[in-house]
Amino acid sequence: MPPGDLGAVIVTSIFFVMAGAVLILRGPVGKALARRLEGGSGSSEARTQALEERVARLEAMQDRLVELEERMDFTERLLAAQREPRAVAPPIAGGG
Repeated sequence: MPPGDLGAVIVTSIFFVMAGAVLILRGPVGKALARRLEGGSGSSEARTQALEERVARLEAMQDRLVELEERMDFTERLLAAQREPRAVAPPIAGGG
């Protein structure tokens, strides 16, 4: 290979390496690296805050579920009481 062709090989190699790097860094690997570089210590704080918000929403949903269970139990008792035949009170003796 003549010495003048070595420059073209180097330029072509650099071009393909750079193109491959761009493709890799634009994908999920690059996004993960970007989040890691952006976040620093704030990333864990943001995750902690997001987790605390999720826990708060979960606790609110649990409270709502308990309330709905209580309402359902009350409704079931009410319906069961309506279905049962009511006992008729015996007449009071001597009440006249």
